[in-house]
Amino acid sequence: MFIKRNVNKWNRYQHEKTDDPDETAERFVTLVDDLSYAKTFYPKSKVTRWINAIAADIYLSIYKNKKEKYTRMFTFWKYELPLLFKKYHAILLFTFLVFCCFVFIGIFSSAKDETFIRGVLGDAYVDMTEENIAKGDPFGVYKDENPFTMFVRIAMNNTFVAFLMAIGGLLAGVGTLYAMWQNGLMLGCFQYMFFAKGLGYKSIMVIWVHGTLEILALVIASAAGFIIAYGVIFPGTYSRLNSFKRCVKDALKIMIVLVPVFIVAAFFESYLTNLMSNTFDKQNNAGMPVWVSTIILATSLIFIVWYFVLYPIRLNKKMNSATLNSKSSFSWIFTAKTPKT
Repeated sequence: MFIKRNVNKWNRYQHEKTDDPDETAERFVTLVDDLSYAKTFYPKSKVTRWINAIAADIYLSIYKNKKEKYTRMFTFWKYELPLLFKKYHAILLFTFLVFCCFVFIGIFSSAKDETFIRGVLGDAYVDMTEENIAKGDPFGVYKDENPFTMFVRIAMNNTFVAFLMAIGGLLAGVGTLYAMWQNGLMLGCFQYMFFAKGLGYKSIMVIWVHGTLEILALVIASAAGFIIAYGVIFPGTYSRLNSFKRCVKDALKIMIVLVPVFIVAAFFESYLTNLMSNTFDKQNNAGMPVWVSTIILATSLIFIVWYFVLYPIRLNKKMNSATLNSKSSFSWIFTAKTPKT
């Protein structure tokens, strides 16, 4: 009965916007009353979350033109982005598992048929790598270019590829899935090629100095593509256009954080991977100690897992706890009020 009495009103508030401040205030107060009632009797209902979302939209519309403080950028990175990642953790997990599946297919296919590697990576690249291995310099490809030129080229290329993977979500995720298929197969074949030559450990110490940030950032970019696809396919209570706009906005925010990640990864590949490759050649060129490579690799992995997975979960729990216990001036919005009998 509660839903039946109010569902038309909620739909109107969500889809029919108003510029009248008095009407906006009346809607907000009405929604807060409904939210209080819903949180009292149906705290885990989808309707309760729906009402809360509509009220939040009105609240944000009131303050969207508010002059931001200089700390806005700090707040964006510390709170807004992590909470956004928490919202889409299920999609991020799905993307990671699918990518791992594609990598495994590349490894398995390479183990069963060595010609598969050439079909994926190309004869020229495989021949060059095998020639470098024969010369005792398996990672010589990282020494063939000026480090700064290499840094700029890799940073731009990886950022471009990541945006293509995200934009692939416009095709209901098919474009993103295809890009993941290509990159996953290439990674699987690439790593198998070194392990088959007895260079597995060395390849990890050299390639994954930059590959940890680079590959995981591409996975996150793919998740951004699936977020766009999710908004198109599953609009929920929003119109398909509004759902699409919201998810595109969220995907763009995720892509923002990946740009500096790709820049750092490109720096590692251009300068540090070059040094690390010298450690494992037979010419005894001055290289980088293995323990330094291990620290960089571990730090990169810890950062990705912490900022994109663990910290968002912790922050979300903290925010929920603060919402329930807060006695601030806005705590009444979220505090359930039991009607008198």
